[in-house]
Amino acid sequence: EVQLVESGGGLVQPGGSLRLSCAASGFTFANYGMNWVRQAPGKGLEWVSSIRSITLTTYYQDSVKGRFTISRDNAKNTLYLQMNNLQPEDTAVYFCGASFGSHATTSTMKENYKYWGQGTQVTVSS
Repeated sequence: EVQLVESGGGLVQPGGSLRLSCAASGFTFANYGMNWVRQAPGKGLEWVSSIRSITLTTYYQDSVKGRFTISRDNAKNTLYLQMNNLQPEDTAVYFCGASFGSHATTSTMKENYKYWGQGTQVTVSS
């Protein structure tokens, strides 16, 4: 059974940090591009960041550049998102998704991801 399980969300004050994890199982994690997508309350999906397999090339939405860092540990089948200097506008449910290949996916449509997690809530508030 394929699973993507996100963890690490929570409540943090503005300027704080969180590290999200996405544990993968049931497929060959190292072969797939991996992505983070978020959904703020009352809004649609928003692509956040991606990392390709093999080359490990990373991509970021402009609003998170310099604050968020995506990484992966293929030996542990785990994707990470280190989030620093969090702001209230970062409040959202964060999902990880696997691409249909080694490439990055920047889609805001769930059906454009081969595998999808259940999400973890990040709330940034004082």
